[in-house]
Amino acid sequence: MSDNSSSTLAIPEVGSIPKHVAVIMDGNGRWARNKLLPRIAGHRKGTDAVRALVKGAIDLGIPYVTLFAFSSENWRRPAEEVSMLMQLFITVLKKEINRLHRNNIRLKVIGDISQFDLPLQDLIRSSEQLTQDNTQLTLTIAANYGGRWDILQAMNALLKAEPNKEDKMITENDLMPYLSMGDLPEPDLFIRTGGEKRISNFLLWQLAYTELFFTDTLWPDFNEVNLREAVLSYQSRERRFGRTSEQVIQTSWPSVSTAI
Repeated sequence: MSDNSSSTLAIPEVGSIPKHVAVIMDGNGRWARNKLLPRIAGHRKGTDAVRALVKGAIDLGIPYVTLFAFSSENWRRPAEEVSMLMQLFITVLKKEINRLHRNNIRLKVIGDISQFDLPLQDLIRSSEQLTQDNTQLTLTIAANYGGRWDILQAMNALLKAEPNKEDKMITENDLMPYLSMGDLPEPDLFIRTGGEKRISNFLLWQLAYTELFFTDTLWPDFNEVNLREAVLSYQSRERRFGRTSEQVIQTSWPSVSTAI
């Protein structure tokens, strides 16, 4: 089974360490409020947690990490906060892209970036181009992204590329290459920080059989220990993909105490 095959069409190979971890980085604003700081201070501090997560993923041998940085619904936030988030995105990209490249990390940005200012669009494209051949880890940033938007844009792109499909039954295999992460494996583990327990229009297609992990830890406080806690929880799950427990073939996973 290839990395980007559908978990609803075939049973994927699984291991003790998730191949792909997707994260909703929630709690920046509350972290700042708790410290009597402006909300943007929480977002700035959250960039340290991103570095810790990436380092932890590399240490554990996780090759794909996807972060929900800005949703298509986040435009509803106060205009001042949105503007500061855009400036922070530019600042962090400029500051971090060379570090990512030196560490053999590929950057991928998914979402409708056409809504961003041209300098940010250009910076995103140049950063992706610079790191496109890196192989240590693929870091995907979802910016102006929504799960429903992703499915709709994929369908529209498919029909534009293959107009004859209008008269035929469209299959998952037809649509998957046009999804924003059609070239990546589906996430094995989803983490949401900040205590909320919802998916919030994130990777609706890709999370079909992903294991979910929710933590009360606010994103700026998230660190490598928290990542290991999430992976330990993942290791305790029985991934059946529609089968019964009796049908699940026993794997050779290491025990939870020794796996990480």
